[in-house]
Amino acid sequence: MVKIGLQIKAFLENVTGLEAEGQDFRWYLKMKCANCGEVPDHFQYIALDEKQPLKGGRGDANCVLKCKLCGRENSIDILESTMTAYSMEDSPQFKTIVAFDCRGVEPVEFSPRNGWKVRGYSENEEGEGGETGTVFEDVDLVEKEWADYDEKSDQSTCISEFESQFVKLK
Repeated sequence: MVKIGLQIKAFLENVTGLEAEGQDFRWYLKMKCANCGEVPDHFQYIALDEKQPLKGGRGDANCVLKCKLCGRENSIDILESTMTAYSMEDSPQFKTIVAFDCRGVEPVEFSPRNGWKVRGYSENEEGEGGETGTVFEDVDLVEKEWADYDEKSDQSTCISEFESQFVKLK
């Protein structure tokens, strides 16, 4: 069992937070078989609200995959307690937003896609800022950037320069 964290980094403009929304949020990953090194060319999604049984009655996992090359059964679980938002204070450094419990498989690429929740931010003339109360739901980051307009603050909002990486956790 290996714990691997997904880290993201992005430039946030007039946005206080970016977070995966709900139990049904789909994490789209390309995964490498730890046994033979095969990496399929398609993304596989995993979600907290989906469970699949492991072979031999050994419990279940959010995603169970059989490697097409070596035939080995691998699994990956989302560690729900590790899920966190990416905030203005984190920008523009990498921050771990979720960790996965990997057995026989290792994520190598992430596609952000849709289902994100974004909260608006605004500053007054004195330089004091805070959330505007505007929540943008089901934000699409397929293009790894997003822009909208926050009517409460009368300002544009933007997420750009989105990057991701995986790190092994202790």
